[in-house]
Order: sequence, then structure tokens, then C-alpha cells
Amino acid sequence: MLYKGAFGLFRVLLGLALLGSIFWQVADRIRVDRFRPLEYFSFFSIDSSIFAGFVVLFSGLWLLQGKTETERQNVIRLVATVSMIIVGVVYHALLGDYAVAPEDIGYEWPRIPNLVIHTWAPIAIAIDYLISIKGAKPKLRKALWVVVYPLTWLFLSIIRGLADGWWPYWFINPGSEGGVAGMITYILLIAAGFISLGFIVRGVRLTAIKLLGSG
Repeated sequence: MLYKGAFGLFRVLLGLALLGSIFWQVADRIRVDRFRPLEYFSFFSIDSSIFAGFVVLFSGLWLLQGKTETERQNVIRLVATVSMIIVGVVYHALLGDYAVAPEDIGYEWPRIPNLVIHTWAPIAIAIDYLISIKGAKPKLRKALWVVVYPLTWLFLSIIRGLADGWWPYWFINPGSEGGVAGMITYILLIAAGFISLGFIVRGVRLTAIKLLGSG
């Protein structure tokens, strides 16, 4: 019960922190009349934060009720974990200095929710997944599910971009310098990255389970 209580409470707080950060950003942009919902909710980091926020919140509430995590829940949590790791890595490696939209020149994001979404939450969710050694253990092939969410997001983003000419990220825009070939290359790299990371994260967690002697 101590295990479920500790991890349950941690996940509930983490989920509330992520969803609260989204609410904070939206409220602040509404306050200064800079909220453009069709753009805001098109960013992978925002969509992933909402997805991961609900996943860890539900998972935490599930554990607090004394229930054991199922394999399906574990796979969904793996998808959320890999997605948030990608959010953190890509933001700090590529997008930290991403050009500001002309409509947002002079506007500064609230610092705390931005840190939660792009730094603290990815780290916390990854640690939680890797050290939560009890519950169902997904089979190796289940790691392939991590690619379904990003590919769905990419498909919808490309359809939307072709329809109205707005792109959340330059690397999925077929009209950018790399053209269609560049876009396809990035999509393949993204898919390969997600699948590889899914197997790596799952493998590290299983190693932790064996080292700590948990069944």
C-alpha cells in the first residue's frame, strides 16, 4: 500500500501540474489577447502535455484506490513517457530559440508553466516510469505502440497545414527548404526515434525491475 500511495500521490500531483500549466498559459494569453486556440493546441508539446497529464492523473488515482496497473495502462503510460521525453529533448536541443510568431513579438510566456512542460515534467514522468517496478510488464512488441500517437499528430498537422498554410514546426512543412523529401525524411526519423526510444525506455525499466528483484 505504501508503494501505491506514494506513486499514486506523485502521479496525481504531476498530472495536476501539467494540466495546470496548460490552463495557466491559456489564461495568460487570454489576458493579453494573444490566445489563438487553433494554433496553441496544434503544438506537439501542448498536445503531449495534455495527453500525459491525463494519463498520469488517471494512473495516480487508480493506484490511490489500491488497484494494480494493467498492461494496457502501462503501455499507455509508456507512450506518454516517450512523448514527453521527446518534448524535453527536442525543445532544449532545437526549439529553445525558435523564432517567435509575428503576433507574439513582445509577449513573454509565463516562466513556470513553460519549465514544467518542457523540463520538469519530462524528467519526472521518465523517472516515475523507470522506477515504478510493480504492476504489469508490457511485452516487447508493445513498445511499437509509441509511434501511433506521433504519427497521428503528424498526419493531422500536415492535413491542417495544407488546408490553411499554418505549420506548428518548420520541419513538417513541405514548402520549406527541404521540400517534400525533407518532410518525409523528418517523419521517418521521428518515427524511428520514437520506436527506438520506446524499446530503450521499456528495456531500462525491465532492467530496473530485475535489479530490484520485483516480480
